[in-house]
Amino acid sequence: MTNTALITGSSRGLGLALARSLAGAGWSLVLTARDSLPLRAAADELGALALPGDVADPAHRRRLADAVPELDLLVNNASALGGIRPLDAFPLDGFRGLLETNVTAPLALIQETLPVLRARHGAIVNVTSDAATGSYAGWGGYGSTKAALEQLSNVLAAEEPDVAVWWVDPGEMNTAMLAEAVGAEEAAGAADPAKVAATLHDLLRSRPASGRVSLQ
Repeated sequence: MTNTALITGSSRGLGLALARSLAGAGWSLVLTARDSLPLRAAADELGALALPGDVADPAHRRRLADAVPELDLLVNNASALGGIRPLDAFPLDGFRGLLETNVTAPLALIQETLPVLRARHGAIVNVTSDAATGSYAGWGGYGSTKAALEQLSNVLAAEEPDVAVWWVDPGEMNTAMLAEAVGAEEAAGAADPAKVAATLHDLLRSRPASGRVSLQ
């Protein structure tokens, strides 16, 4: 039986690296991201189905769920940074948008796919951050949304005994998002997403109990 994974934010960074790792192990993949050109290039490379779109769009989430009538793994990797700025100057409209992308959209996609994940004793990976637990100046907007995603995952794990739920802190990686936050030069010294993805793939193989996992 072929395993099927749906990976959001899979046109670059950790999402793309994990897709490559899973494809190498024979997984069937459905990939989504907002930027259609690199997403389609990734799908062509891996023999995957590309469905470009924004996970904050309910109609797009419905399309994703419809594309995976058999699903073994949901990876909620897509997220927005929202800028690095102190909380006293954080725009509230921007914060609402962050919540929609980083918290509401993952929960909504979980709700859409839980019936088939339950039936197949599947797994959910919610990608979080050490900003969810650390008091890093300027990271309050992003970090608070990731803290909410962690608690959502924590409760989901208690409610869904037939589904493995891991909330995964990948650590700093050399990605476009990190470069946006700290600059390209500093980001270049961070971990290679491919190595982090290999560690995450090992986690999927070993299937430990639901819980928080740090990959570095």
